[in-house]
Amino acid sequence: MKKTSRLLTTLAAALLCAAPARADFASCLAGLRHAAAAAGVSARTIESATAGLEPNDAPSFMDKQPEFKTPIWDYLAGLVDDERVEEGRALMRQHGAALQAAEQRYGVDPATVVAVWGVESDFGKNFGKRSVVQSLATLACEARRRNDYFRGELIAALKILDSGDIAPQEFYGSWAGAFGHTQFMPSTFLRTAVDLDGDGRRNIASSAADSLGSTANYLHKSGYRPGLRWGFEVRLPDNYSGPSGRTARQPMSAWASRGVSRLDGEPLGDGSAALLLPAGPNGPAFLVTRNFDAIYSYNAAESYALAISILSDRLRGRPGVQGAWPTDDPGLSRAERREVQALLSRHGYEVGEPDGVIGTRTMQAIADFQGRAGMRADGRAGRKTLNALRDR
Repeated sequence: MKKTSRLLTTLAAALLCAAPARADFASCLAGLRHAAAAAGVSARTIESATAGLEPNDAPSFMDKQPEFKTPIWDYLAGLVDDERVEEGRALMRQHGAALQAAEQRYGVDPATVVAVWGVESDFGKNFGKRSVVQSLATLACEARRRNDYFRGELIAALKILDSGDIAPQEFYGSWAGAFGHTQFMPSTFLRTAVDLDGDGRRNIASSAADSLGSTANYLHKSGYRPGLRWGFEVRLPDNYSGPSGRTARQPMSAWASRGVSRLDGEPLGDGSAALLLPAGPNGPAFLVTRNFDAIYSYNAAESYALAISILSDRLRGRPGVQGAWPTDDPGLSRAERREVQALLSRHGYEVGEPDGVIGTRTMQAIADFQGRAGMRADGRAGRKTLNALRDR
């Protein structure tokens, strides 16, 4: 009886807490609806998009973005692997006409555009499953920071629905409200989306051509220069202690005078570049140009921009990263991550169907296995864990 009483008390307390939260969200949403109307969104669109809207879990993801949390060797290993390169090359052939039209119009080469596509949504296979309107309304009302930003994005999202470019049943994306093949935020869509396939709609949710053209236009508007490489890997002199950082751009001659050289032995060339050291002076080094900055503007993370840049080189037939990362436990490709999951299942762990995504269940299983194997139980899917699983 006491147990039942405690349970009822707990449920009552939860309901009391939930009621003010729902009321606060409803009040905030009402304000957002008024702001959207003032911005010119039709009453019909506002009502159909927000009627009965409840908050979702979007705010819980704000501090979990992998490009800021994951070691660079893990991040690149999963995004720039042989599978993605092979599929990207096939799609470059399949969508050759659209990519050529986009390059002619905006000056951005096919490999760069397709690399963005691959990193952003795995070539359209992972758009995200959350309602864009619901996520943005939740973030505008309940996020711990950047509420004004998400408020603006919500109004932009409602304008997109009002225009008819994207149908409501297609308007799903990431926790942050990015959507479509190349994951545009709504305000970015309004500024840069284009109708490359000529059907009268700028539809990056269901038209690959519109997505590729819109991405090329975005990069063009961000300062991408035709014919300029994003950068290249370089060799540093021993005990290098000179300047570095994406914003510290200097003439190529200045880098050459400091003993920085290309891995292939070719001259550094003309123009200017910045020295990027994503893992410090003991890891791979890159001289990056203003085209790297244009790619960086897409998501404001150096690891993200480097993934797109390296993938674009791989799509062109160039090598990936040549230098060794400063770790004795390199990252795994998606195929190798699927192998980790399959081996864990064989050892009795319930991790679901191997998909190469290292989620909570997989991390917990890895940590348990590592502990039993006398390894550091950090839950990371690295080379050492894969080898240990293979040996058991």
